[in-house]
Amino acid sequence: MNRDARLPIRPETLEMIQRLVGFDTTSRESNLGLIEWVRDWLKGLGVESRLTYDATGAKANLFGTIRKGARPGIVLSGHTDVVPVDGQPWDTDPFTATLKDDRIYGRGACDMKSYIAAALAATPRFLAADLKAPVHFALSYDEEIGCLGVRGLIEDLERNDIRPGGCIVGEPTGMQPVVANKGFRSFRCAVRGKEVHSALTPHGVNAIDYAARLVVHIRGLADRLRDGGPRDAGFDVPFTTLHTGLIRGGTASNIVPRDCEFHFEIRYLPGADPDALEREIKAYATDVLEPEMKRVDPGAGFGFVTKSDTPGVAAAEADEITALAQALARNRSTGKVAYAAEAGLFQRAGIPSIICGPGSIEQAHQPNEYITLEQVARCESFMDRLVEALSR
Repeated sequence: MNRDARLPIRPETLEMIQRLVGFDTTSRESNLGLIEWVRDWLKGLGVESRLTYDATGAKANLFGTIRKGARPGIVLSGHTDVVPVDGQPWDTDPFTATLKDDRIYGRGACDMKSYIAAALAATPRFLAADLKAPVHFALSYDEEIGCLGVRGLIEDLERNDIRPGGCIVGEPTGMQPVVANKGFRSFRCAVRGKEVHSALTPHGVNAIDYAARLVVHIRGLADRLRDGGPRDAGFDVPFTTLHTGLIRGGTASNIVPRDCEFHFEIRYLPGADPDALEREIKAYATDVLEPEMKRVDPGAGFGFVTKSDTPGVAAAEADEITALAQALARNRSTGKVAYAAEAGLFQRAGIPSIICGPGSIEQAHQPNEYITLEQVARCESFMDRLVEALSR
């Protein structure tokens, strides 16, 4: 369809954005409504899809392929889950894409359903073209809680010897090709102490106290890296960071707490060694803190669970996928971002990857999240040029 002169984007793209935002795919919810709708919509156009499910069967990834040409294809990748809206002051229904002036408001409008919508809306143009390579659509679940779902999708591709030539992950970058993002590793630490009446504090092991000491140690590592660690000026935060984001423990103010749990993360520069930081944190817990705890109660101590381990992407300026993204975006500049994305997982599987999509990361996760029509139009043009590039 041609553009409506009164609207700077194609009506089918707007309709697709409205459709996708209308599904409440908050990470705690199922995404099957959206995935099954996309599967059926693609099937109606003659495009087949593969679905990979989580252990419960309540969530799924979709990998759809427009099978044309003999060369390795290009993956257009986006996550379907969104962050919660709980407690946020929205002026519109977050699960209704609302067009107001030059913006589309809605949860996921920026992060990242508009990219998915622009890619899907281009399907008729991909089908009509004489493509020399396939186009793949990769839609995942649970990216927002650790890039969890896409791992099953990638494993399915590897098992079935499906080898795309490259992947463009459409996180919001303002349509600037992003060649690197930080790796992300997150942990849950459970601290077990010994519960006693607070009048007998020396006879107990205060789980909150020992958790706090480890949290302070983690903060000390963060300060060390901030002040003297490796730096990369291409990132807005040019050093590796550590952060504790959640802590809970205890039952009453007059009971020495037996249990405390906290969650922390490492966001590391390309080339940094997160294993060394993880070992240093665990060694402080087991070699310094635990001996004190066990002198009171042999059962006291620390337990660690890795919640997520997501490598960063590191594309070179000379890589073909970088040159392709620059040509499609008509943007010769490249950037680096601190947030996690699925691109590094595709790259680790041998699929050259880059991040490039519409919108600003400053809008992601915010109340009244929006994307501008100008950014959507630039993404539409990106897809038009991909049609041309794959037809040569």
